[in-house]
Amino acid sequence: MSSQKAPLQRSRLLTQVGFFVLFTLTPLFDLFRYDLTERHAYILTYPWHLGIDDLLAGGNGQTAAVNILLYLFLPLLGLAALIIGIAWKWGRLYCGWLCPHFSVVETLNRLMQTASGKHSVWDKHATPPWEPDGRPARRDRRYWLLVVPAALGFAFLWAVVGLTYLMPPFQVYHGLLTGTLYRGEVIFLVAATTVLSLEFLFARHLFCRFGCALGLFQSFAWMVNKKAMVVGFERDRLLDCADCMGGHGSACDAVCPMRLKPRNIKRWMFACTQCAQCVSACASSNQHNPDGQLLHWVSGDAAKRNEAGFSALSQRDEDAGARR
Repeated sequence: MSSQKAPLQRSRLLTQVGFFVLFTLTPLFDLFRYDLTERHAYILTYPWHLGIDDLLAGGNGQTAAVNILLYLFLPLLGLAALIIGIAWKWGRLYCGWLCPHFSVVETLNRLMQTASGKHSVWDKHATPPWEPDGRPARRDRRYWLLVVPAALGFAFLWAVVGLTYLMPPFQVYHGLLTGTLYRGEVIFLVAATTVLSLEFLFARHLFCRFGCALGLFQSFAWMVNKKAMVVGFERDRLLDCADCMGGHGSACDAVCPMRLKPRNIKRWMFACTQCAQCVSACASSNQHNPDGQLLHWVSGDAAKRNEAGFSALSQRDEDAGARR
């Protein structure tokens, strides 16, 4: 990538690594988890009770209902409102900048692309043999020896971390080190590792696009706001963008980890994670272009004009096709 845009992707990588570490360590310090053995949650090291013990013992149901409202539904609604509010204005920033699953998606994409020239086993065509800045893209089939172990390793890590959100973390790690895990813990780890390994290898993009409830709700919120931040495209310079990789397509199409076409209208970019890899790639491929790059983040009225221009361009193309 060009020096102009590299800092953006470096910053994103740092936030992803930091959040992945937080995701892993959160149960260890009781920052957030639900303990099945103690039957209550921990939040910021404090036990989180719903206050329904009296109800379970045959006591006052009204008090329990108030406690459930105050200690369960209101916090969940507040968290949901925060996530949806951010998505309404800026899109799926959580997915592209924080989500531990998306970090795995991008890591496996890079390994698989080096091994095969494709981000996914389902891609029909290989990506260009050059990086956006013109450097030869690395291709080495020996990387297949890393793809499968990496998927298995990430799956096992996710399974272990997921278990520590439900069982005492130090008990889980001690059981792993000494081989004294409980039968239920072993079943959980085997099942979760198997399912996640298959998902990481074959369906990671499909899960992000169609299977993740958090991602879908963010996308719906983003689609509602016509002024939300979106990748804008300078339509008047379409010829400069059509084939910036010298006969091998466009750089922005090649780098999108969600396998989208970044120059499309917003409704076809429903699953965009705002990772800005397309923007960075455009900057790299146009680093010697005196007119600069064609893709930019835009918001507000500029986002509305961008969408209106796309719609007009699409209608013009449809009309031209009908006349032909």
